[in-house]
Amino acid sequence: MTELNQIDLHALQAGDKRTWDAFVGASAPLINAVVRRSLVSYRLSEDDVLDAAQDVYVRLCANDFRLLKTYDPARAGLSTWLAVVARSAAIDHARRRRQATQPLDEVPEARLAVEDRHVEKLKIPDGLLTERQILILKCLYDEERDVAEIAKLLKIDAQTVRSTHHKALVRLRTHFQGKDS
Repeated sequence: MTELNQIDLHALQAGDKRTWDAFVGASAPLINAVVRRSLVSYRLSEDDVLDAAQDVYVRLCANDFRLLKTYDPARAGLSTWLAVVARSAAIDHARRRRQATQPLDEVPEARLAVEDRHVEKLKIPDGLLTERQILILKCLYDEERDVAEIAKLLKIDAQTVRSTHHKALVRLRTHFQGKDS
């Protein structure tokens, strides 16, 4: 069995099949141990642990060995670097696998409550706002669209949406503050 420090990194990064096979054989005990240790608290099945270890190798060779090519021997030993990559891949794998573990009967009713979205619509006096201001307010508040979506829909710049929104609010405030006094 080849030691990790005997692996020809240039051949490995170039995708040489023999070197890759030797690398997998030499690194498997380390990667499996790191993945297993990283996933203990997630209580995943043995199959999930093996899948997570496999994910490490997929990451290393994906996109023409892009991740493997980032290894810098001056910064860390290969085994240290692999342990960091394995831990990161294992945690990402566990997060993707995580499922709700709390039975629905145990969830507080307040968290399940549906928000009452019935809100009285503001009646805008005729002639107070421009058609564009009214349209932007309706998109923002009635349709709950975001600024970028409105800008694309109206074929205008996002900053134009923001400034039109601001001007409309200023006009509304001025109008309704005058009515309160």
